[in-house]
Amino acid sequence: MPEVRAIPNRNRSSLYITVRGVIPTPRETALSLAAAILTVLSFPNFNLWFLAWLGLVPLLLAVVATGTALRAFVLGWLYGVVFFYGTCWWLTYPMIHYAHISAWAAYPLFLLPVLLVGIFPAVFCGLLSRVTRSYGTSAVYLAPLIWISIDWLRYVVTGQLWNALGYSQEFHPMMIQPARWAGVYAVTCLIVLANASIAYLLLRRRVILPLVSLLIVIIVIVISAGLFPRRQVVMRLTNPETSVTVIAIQPNVPMDLSGDPTQMNELLERHLRLSSNALANVENLPGAKYRLVIWPESPMNFSYSRDHSLKETVGNFARANRTFILLNSLEPAAGGGDQNSAILINPEGVIAARYDKIRLMPFGEYVPLPRWLPGASSVRGLVGEFTPGSSYTLMPLGAIRAGVFICIEAAHPSIARQFTQSGANVLINISNDGYLGPTAVMRQHLSNAVFRAVENDRRLIRVTNSGITANIDPGGATFEETRSFQPEVRTWTISRDGDDLSFYTRYGDMFVYGCALISLGVVSASFMRRRSMSEARE
Repeated sequence: MPEVRAIPNRNRSSLYITVRGVIPTPRETALSLAAAILTVLSFPNFNLWFLAWLGLVPLLLAVVATGTALRAFVLGWLYGVVFFYGTCWWLTYPMIHYAHISAWAAYPLFLLPVLLVGIFPAVFCGLLSRVTRSYGTSAVYLAPLIWISIDWLRYVVTGQLWNALGYSQEFHPMMIQPARWAGVYAVTCLIVLANASIAYLLLRRRVILPLVSLLIVIIVIVISAGLFPRRQVVMRLTNPETSVTVIAIQPNVPMDLSGDPTQMNELLERHLRLSSNALANVENLPGAKYRLVIWPESPMNFSYSRDHSLKETVGNFARANRTFILLNSLEPAAGGGDQNSAILINPEGVIAARYDKIRLMPFGEYVPLPRWLPGASSVRGLVGEFTPGSSYTLMPLGAIRAGVFICIEAAHPSIARQFTQSGANVLINISNDGYLGPTAVMRQHLSNAVFRAVENDRRLIRVTNSGITANIDPGGATFEETRSFQPEVRTWTISRDGDDLSFYTRYGDMFVYGCALISLGVVSASFMRRRSMSEARE
């Protein structure tokens, strides 16, 4: 029998110290979980938006007090996993209802991508721990700069900035006006600054610096909000020659289409009937010179260029009603393949403009995996693969030029910004959120559109298949939101409100780049400072 040797006490002690330096204490774990829960509650559908202004405080207290950057990293990872799972759990809906994966398997499976995205808050906490240990407790005021830098990194790496902290304030126009200067990042920065001020007050029991910081937050919000009453556009017809009557059709096409021709014909008839009734209601009213009927993105998979019957039906409808029609269509790409496109049919019944979706949905419209990876071709066979567009084509509507973007493109600030820079007077987002069910995603997606309107100082018309359709003014206020999973119609008159560009539209993410450069310099200096101190002790 081989001899079993006991681990020397010295080695066991060293192992214990290493593990102890990584695993958070029960108190630290509780603080991290408390922060995650508070920030989850600030987002739809809980809508306790004010909790975002203090929700990070427990996490900041734990990070500053913890002994090592590695343990702070673990705390941040725990926070990130709980936060992203708690706000994005609806991604399990299509797994359960369409892929027919058991809920017992879907919810654990969803933990895998959440563990990856949770690394970004973990990196933030690790870096903040390092700088506070190097420069002292007051370095907690670097948290806004580091947080913004990591948010930007998350967008660069994953292509998504979904549920950035600033989005929690979306339905309170006064709170989101700083987005005109630096996008959603500006609102996020103010939220983290307020949290850092409260944390510093609790850590040091000093009042002056936190009060000054909170006063800065209030001043920035008040000054920015001063623009809101001036920019809120009253929805009335000012000049028929430069106005358009918009009819937004929410048809509520079911997600589980069988493809039966009878069912498809009935659903097309629903689109036409809702459109005809709405046009009849505005026919004898004094109104704009031009009329636009908008059909949303939907599971109908219209293919205007390929389906001659559809082309004839839509063309005849446009001519008979003297109206523009904007619809989503599966169009052939020039180099082969398909594109998710928005097609504008003019009152003469012919195509006036076409926009091909530029930012596609990962694992929905393309597979972000290299072709040489085993199994990648099988995934492409299941998901399909669209060809992205490259041109920001504007839709001509009389004197108005509309920038139309599709579905998840509302979550990409650069898309709306590029359209506005190109001359868009109004923004239009056509979308289909129905495949994610009656979940919080509907309001979370709407929040992205709200910020795109404020950032670019443009009215935004959002038309969806099953909700939430809404008219969003340049100040971020939403009007006449539709109910979810109900056929609905909304009629609005929009005008050419102005061509001025906001600071954000002109200069984009300059603020973010500044935060990243400062954060990089401070973190790099902290490493050099620690090294110098170690050499001095030797």
